[in-house]
This record gives sequence, C-alpha cells and structure tokens, in this order.
Amino acid sequence: MSTALPLPDPGLALWRAAPAAAGRGPADHGAPLLPWLRDSGSPRDGRSPRRVAVVGAGITGLGAAWALRHRCEVSLFEADARLGGHAHTVDLELDGVRHGVDTGFLVFNERTYPLLIELFRQLEVPLAASDMSFSVQQRTQGIEWSGSSLATVFAQARNLLRPAFLGMLADLLRFNRECTALAQAGDDAALAESVGDFLARRRFGTAFRELYLLPMVACIWSCPTQQMLQFPIGTLIRFCHNHGLLQVAQRPQWFTVRGGSREYVQRLAAQLPQVHQAQPALGLQRRPEGGVLLRTAAGVQAFDAVILACHSDQALALLEQARPSEQALLGAIRYQSNRAVLHGDATVLPQRQRAWAAWNFEAAVTDSADQPVCLHYLINRLQPLPWQRPVVVSLNPLREPQGIWREFEYAHPVLDAGAVRAQARLPEIQGQGGLFFAGAWTRYGFHEDGLLSGLQAARACAEQLMALDARP
Repeated sequence: MSTALPLPDPGLALWRAAPAAAGRGPADHGAPLLPWLRDSGSPRDGRSPRRVAVVGAGITGLGAAWALRHRCEVSLFEADARLGGHAHTVDLELDGVRHGVDTGFLVFNERTYPLLIELFRQLEVPLAASDMSFSVQQRTQGIEWSGSSLATVFAQARNLLRPAFLGMLADLLRFNRECTALAQAGDDAALAESVGDFLARRRFGTAFRELYLLPMVACIWSCPTQQMLQFPIGTLIRFCHNHGLLQVAQRPQWFTVRGGSREYVQRLAAQLPQVHQAQPALGLQRRPEGGVLLRTAAGVQAFDAVILACHSDQALALLEQARPSEQALLGAIRYQSNRAVLHGDATVLPQRQRAWAAWNFEAAVTDSADQPVCLHYLINRLQPLPWQRPVVVSLNPLREPQGIWREFEYAHPVLDAGAVRAQARLPEIQGQGGLFFAGAWTRYGFHEDGLLSGLQAARACAEQLMALDARP
C-alpha cells in the first residue's frame, strides 16, 4: 500500500498556484465552508463585539478561533503550555544537528483534506512530499511484507510459496472491488453490520484479515486490532473509498509540513489576539439570561457563547449542569490511550530493509481484544530529516526500544457503532444555551475532521449571535 512515487518538494509553489480545487469528488464535505473560511468577516456595526470562548487549542479550537477572530472577540483557552494538540513537533539533536520531528499529526493530501489545504494556503505553510507506504510483520509466524511494490510484497521470498499469503493478495483485490461497488451504490442498509460480520459473511480468509485489513485499519484509527472487528463496515468503506485506499493505482499524493506541524500552529496562533496557554477551563455554567460563565484558575468570565473544542469526555466533565441529551451523546464515545515513543532503534522494523515502510505494523504474540495496536512510524520516510540514521516513533511498542529520546501519550476516539450513533445526534445539542461542541471525534477522528468540526461550530456560533443581534 503506497502513494505514487514522491514528487519534488513543492515548497510554496502549491500556494502560488490557483486555490486548491477542494470540494470536488470525495472532498465535498468541505465545499460549503470554503467561502466562509476565505472570508474573515468583520465586527458588528459600531457595536461592541460579541465575546466567544474557545476551549482547546488543537486543530479544532485553533481553526474555530481563527475563523471567528474578526467576527467576535475570541479568547482561546488551552490547558497545556503547548498549543497544537496532536500537532506536536519536538526538537531532536543528533550528530550535532538540531531539527524538528513530528510525533502526532504527520500527513495530509489535497483530495481529502480540502479545508486544511486552504488553511495552509492562506498561512503560506511550506510543504514537502511524503510517503504513505505500509508494512506488516508477524514475528511469531516469521512473515513480513510491504505494499510499496511487487518487490516489497515479496521482500520475503517464501511468501511466493505460501498459499495463505497468495490467497490474502487475491482477497485484497476482491475486497477493494466489492467495497468500491458498495461505496458507489451508497446503500446504507447493505453497510449496517460490523467489520467482523462483513468479512465472515463474504468469506474473506483469515490471512487477509490478520495480515492486511485489521493491521491497516487498526493503524489508521490507532485502536486494538481485535476491536476493529466491531467497527461499522459502512464507516470503514466510506473512509477507505474517499481516501483512495480501495484502489491500487491513482492514489493521492501525500504531503507533510516542512519543518514540522508547529509551523502552521505558530502561524495560526500569531493571528489570535487572546491566547491563554496553561490555563485550563475548570467549569461551565449556562446563565438563565443567556450566555455562559467560564471558570478558570484566574476567575470567572462571562461569554456570549463557548465552543468546546476538546474531547467529548472532557467537554462533558466541564458541564456543571449537563443536560440528559448531552450526557448520553458525549458519554457514548470512548477513547483509546496510546503511548508514543521517539527513538532510533531500527530493530523494531521488519528484518529485511526492503520491507521497511513509512507505517510498520507489528503483530502481538497474543492478540487480545484490549491489546493496543503496535505501529512504528519511520519518520525519515514521512518527513524531510537531515539525518541518515532511522528516526522512529513507535506507538505502543511490544518491547522497549533501545535509546529512547522522548515519550508521549495520545488519546484517540474509538469510533464503534455507539460512537457513530452519537455522532448522528450531535445537532440535537449544538448551540443549546450558547454551547457548541466540536472535535475530530465528531467524524473520522483526523485533522481534517477536527478542522471541519471547528469551522462548523464557529459558523453556527456566529449565525446564532447574528440572529440575537437582529432581534428588535
């Protein structure tokens, strides 16, 4: 599994061309918001601007605050001393050279990240081409392979003699063909089952499940492989279809931020007048007369509206008088905690260097339902780095890598059937009493989803406040 061959570094050339043609094909989700994103708006006619608080400074909160910066008086609150959330660049010094390395958000493409592309265009964020190749290693069975080319598929020559492995490749092509047809048909009733039931009913083999599909989707969503069997097949098929994962050719070119994702975070935050870092929100209370009281360690402030751009469980914990619908919806989404380790131990990668990829899945000896996914990101393949030695970010390593440089904890939403049902009910609680909820958890869990959700909440908030101003 890989994108096209890497392109020359586009630098700022992409931004100097015509604006990205977002909104076409699978990226239609961003089309309605693009004109609004490009129009920074203006304050109310001679009146004091409405006051809006945004809680959380990941891509969702940063995007929402940035979109509202000329429309309202916006205050952004972040519990951490660092802005960016999963956009987390750290400095690494090797061989006398210091350079930024991303440990969370890494890649995006023009096809399925139209809003992020437009935001980066406006901020003139420098880009570099990236690689999205994928490998699987199952040490207990002595199997490893990578999908970059036929040479890497059979990097382990014995795979040519393994009937189960060859059957896996045949199943892979059949899965892509059948799921493409289902995605194009748009029949939700035909997609209303779990991944496990879908695979069993259509008789996909164990090798396909264990050596390709479950590793791939577990890596995409950073969830235990066995839990992915309960994942809604409709959500999986739509995502894979939109991201070109159901086709062998004509996959989108992926990009990364040159210099690390902090480049966009810093450029965006520089345009926000009121950013409160290391100042967590401690509680929220709706006022009977309208508006919201926000409590922090510095005191209590009144706002006309508040956008909770944080995880759903965090948002629920902040509501001092949560309504039953808010408790049911926000409480329905679970999160998976994942340990990320930055290191230089290449022994965690496939034994054959030809099988190395950007994303390297390693199967656990005992794959229980709660066994976290083990994934090794070879950052050298994903970002331009000045070093020849491997730089790796391991998610939930099965054994401790040698020479650990840094460690982090990230939480990812578990998008099971309950979460998908909760997502569909989000409009029921939006804007009630001046509170808006946003985050990547409202969709597929990725950077574009977080930005989309933040912009949707910002627009809904602005429209609600405009309606209040229009009252006689």
